[in-house]
Amino acid sequence: MLDLTKYSNKVYKIIGAAMAVHSELNWGLLEAVYQEALHLELLDCGIDNQREQEVTVYYKNHMLEKKYKMDLVVDDIIVELKSVTSLAPAHRSQLCNYLRLTHKPLGLLINFGEESLIGERWAYDEDTNECFIVDRNMEPISGDDYRYLLDTNN
Repeated sequence: MLDLTKYSNKVYKIIGAAMAVHSELNWGLLEAVYQEALHLELLDCGIDNQREQEVTVYYKNHMLEKKYKMDLVVDDIIVELKSVTSLAPAHRSQLCNYLRLTHKPLGLLINFGEESLIGERWAYDEDTNECFIVDRNMEPISGDDYRYLLDTNN
């Protein structure tokens, strides 16, 4: 099983930076505004990050022309931003697709579109090719079936 606890401090700092941006700009602006602001806030906190990093997709060892762009990447952590009234399964699936394609172990889904900042932590296990939600202690959430969060048929 993955040891995600080594990311706890970095995740804490990223979420703190997102809270600072949300506090300064409030809620409901365009996603691109929050992306640029969070990029700058992270740099101000001494956290190097890349904006709109491309994800190359392969099919049977052929590189496809279609590429995805991740909002922010901090080391091995993908940060996917939204500015919507509420997170939907499609948003979570998008982050999980990025995790699967890049084989990065951790992703944050942060929504600036609500009055309170909303954030979810998602992990990817390369051995099982599964994404799962984790709590603030970086432990998988168990007991409750969270798969409905990824069900795009709802």
